[in-house]
Amino acid sequence: MKCRVLAGLALAASLGFAHAVLVECTPPPNGTVAGPKIDIRLRFNSRIDSGRSRVALVLPDHTVRPLTLERQGSPATLQSQTEGLGAGVYTLQWQVLAADGHITRGEVLFHVK
Repeated sequence: MKCRVLAGLALAASLGFAHAVLVECTPPPNGTVAGPKIDIRLRFNSRIDSGRSRVALVLPDHTVRPLTLERQGSPATLQSQTEGLGAGVYTLQWQVLAADGHITRGEVLFHVK
């Protein structure tokens, strides 16, 4: 019985405290969206600390625009929106703090028509 309890605790720890991996994104990677206003939604495979997470938009001229995060609707989701986007290629840069205490970073490239 003792082995089963330890195995159960190990499994729960591995499921509950994994690095944050992006599983869904709006706008979609390499996708095309209509501007000038877009909604941004990033969903991860684990809980994230929105207070210590960051999202920024790299514009076609390579300037970086930090985005304000909205209140978390789910512990695994970040949301924002941005306006004034013209046609071009944009990169969404994100950095999140996962429940396991590790920082994960990534980028999502998308097009505005």
